[in-house]
Amino acid sequence: MSKLFAVPGLALLLSPLAPLAGAPRAEADEPAGPRPAALFREVAASVGLDFVHFNGMTGKLYFPETMGAGAALFDYDDDGDLDVYLVQGAFLDPGATMDDALRPVAGPLRGRLYRNDLRIHPDGRRELRFTDVTEESGIREAGYGMGVAAGDVDNDGWTDLYVTNLGPNRLWHNDGDGTFTDVTERAGVDDPRWSVPAVFFDYDRDGWLDLYVGNYVEFTAASHKLCRTLTGTPDYCGPATYRAETDRLFRNRGDGTFEDVSATSGIRGPSGAALGAAAADLDGDGLPDLYVANDGMPNRMWINRGDGTFEDRALFAGTAVNRDGEPEASMGVAVGDLDGDGDEDLALTHLTLETNTVYLNDGAGLFDDASAATGLGPPSVAWTGFGAAWLDFDSDGLLDLAAVDGAVRFPPDPAAARPGDDWPLGQPNQLFRNLGGGRFAEVSERAGPGFTAREVSRGLAVGDVDQDGDPDLVVTNASGPVRLLLAEAARGAHWLGLRLVGPGGRDALGARVAVERPGRPTLWRRADSGGSYASASDPRVLVGLGADPAVGRVVVTWPDGRREAWQVEADRYHTLRQGGGRSLPADGGGGTGPTSEGTATDGEAAGGAAER
Repeated sequence: MSKLFAVPGLALLLSPLAPLAGAPRAEADEPAGPRPAALFREVAASVGLDFVHFNGMTGKLYFPETMGAGAALFDYDDDGDLDVYLVQGAFLDPGATMDDALRPVAGPLRGRLYRNDLRIHPDGRRELRFTDVTEESGIREAGYGMGVAAGDVDNDGWTDLYVTNLGPNRLWHNDGDGTFTDVTERAGVDDPRWSVPAVFFDYDRDGWLDLYVGNYVEFTAASHKLCRTLTGTPDYCGPATYRAETDRLFRNRGDGTFEDVSATSGIRGPSGAALGAAAADLDGDGLPDLYVANDGMPNRMWINRGDGTFEDRALFAGTAVNRDGEPEASMGVAVGDLDGDGDEDLALTHLTLETNTVYLNDGAGLFDDASAATGLGPPSVAWTGFGAAWLDFDSDGLLDLAAVDGAVRFPPDPAAARPGDDWPLGQPNQLFRNLGGGRFAEVSERAGPGFTAREVSRGLAVGDVDQDGDPDLVVTNASGPVRLLLAEAARGAHWLGLRLVGPGGRDALGARVAVERPGRPTLWRRADSGGSYASASDPRVLVGLGADPAVGRVVVTWPDGRREAWQVEADRYHTLRQGGGRSLPADGGGGTGPTSEGTATDGEAAGGAAER
């Protein structure tokens, strides 16, 4: 008998949701003949990512044990490739040691920073290797970690980290020499509650990144409750057992400190069990808005009024609840232009039996629940989704969707669990290919073991880890190993990579990109690092061009509303710095700027040419 099921009271754990765990999965139609190689290749352990998440299980069924933690893909040493920060858990049971742990791990319980030591050889061969640099970095993150956000808070050109915890949060300042300093107290951005999502965005467009922190529910080890199934056996509780928390918004003063504007902005008003959050211009007025996914409660769509305040228009806009008027579990959120019409659409992951939800934007901030029409809803009914992201894994110019899954309840019959499985919440992940015309088809079975293996997946971060022009995935697992999935589907397709740089050399989070192509539809993308579940992704814009490498020009709308154009070449990365392109008239979002001709440039190569 496994160690988990040997714990008294766990032998008959029940769940009404588990019978769907073996439900069939629809696949996209494909031509007859040999099946292609897997769309993604899992390489974490072989390249040095040896991290294993610890959730603190000792048999008492503490609610946070099922939640897992996130990851960040960011370039901490500014060498042009993506490094990885992985959030770690801790014990919840006071006084517990590894002798009490149901799934013990080796080494200290703290978040880990891994440096990417990628080598690209003259023949194009890539040698990917990660080195654990946690000790020399100075990061001492030993709390019960949940999420992470990445952004340059002081415009010094070095990306900083904000780590959320069940307990005090931490802001780690990147000192630019490979080390980080805890500046939480000086900056004034702590929150001692159970925080999960955090998002950096410049809501007042003053050139400094502000910070949103989403809080979940009121939980401590002392307030722990033991829930039971209908038959009376012990079970994990859900969020409704505890009181939902309120969120926070911190305005960056530009001097290393932040002002808590939660109350004056309106963000702190209603409570909500926040798990996912993303910033984007959702109503097309040029101002960054905020979407918050609440677990089992109506979601919030905070529309930026432009005067320092926000208004929740989720109910009016059609994004608070699903088409049936029901709030859903809402763990992860992805924002992107799935139908190519130039506005931002939403995808949310939910609990088993709820299906994932897709909201299509009409361009003015009104949304339609298109979960069934797109084909993204029905295939997800059997699974519990957490991290989610739009990405063009096959570089055809259309945004596909990845969602990572894992249950939060145990199966009804322990005997039905796989032999030796002492954490039987595992589920396969899902990958959906964009077919065009607003339709998607699931291709998970072709995506490789990273999608078909049953693990308790939670965080999902996206970025081009090996610099070959297609999006790779970092997937975290609750009480399990991290996975690094390298994309393999886009070989031979053309692409364009853009790093958008604003004040002080920082990534211009929120900048919008229009890639204009001769005789073909414009492709719209946004520089961002937030969204998903508790994770931070590569802020660079990666655009698939398919078989045609021709690009007419790239137009960037900067966060302050100024617009510039560049001529660029395909199949490489470019760094576009604000003020270095040809100035265009400002957009309709209130931005102003020069109209004289700037210096047109092909951009600077970021980290060298990334050719296949």
